[in-house]
Amino acid sequence: MRLSTKSRYGLRALFDIAYNHDGQPAQIQDISRRQDISPRYLEQIFQNLKRAGILKSKRGPQGGYTLARKPDQITVLEIIRATEQDALLVDCAGDMKQRKRRKNECPFEGNCVTQTVWKDASDLLSELFSKLTLETLCQRGVAMGIKKEQVGKMMYYI
Repeated sequence: MRLSTKSRYGLRALFDIAYNHDGQPAQIQDISRRQDISPRYLEQIFQNLKRAGILKSKRGPQGGYTLARKPDQITVLEIIRATEQDALLVDCAGDMKQRKRRKNECPFEGNCVTQTVWKDASDLLSELFSKLTLETLCQRGVAMGIKKEQVGKMMYYI
């Protein structure tokens, strides 16, 4: 399976929000800097994630992006589906409805034993991705010793 940069960067950016922001709005510039992703590309990816109900945004000086749900309620599979068309290894591995949307139908459709192999492998990957959440990734980040950036509102006293 070869995922596009949209899903790879989207997952990294959402991990960054979950790991560094503890519910506080995250600025695109901060995520971009920490994850080395173009801010313009992140904006495009975030539009898909907002449409999928994974991210929320707030405008203004105290604005930014926040997760729409808790990290333990957002799966890697949801993120991939929001950024990609599907999580299939090959086009012919999807269910019949997905296969009918394809432009070029395989000449071996329904008469190919390898199609069952790709379908089984895609199902196993989907099962794995549906068990992994952003919370799982945050726990792995802690175990790996990834430093959290202290993000928060500064208090100024006079």
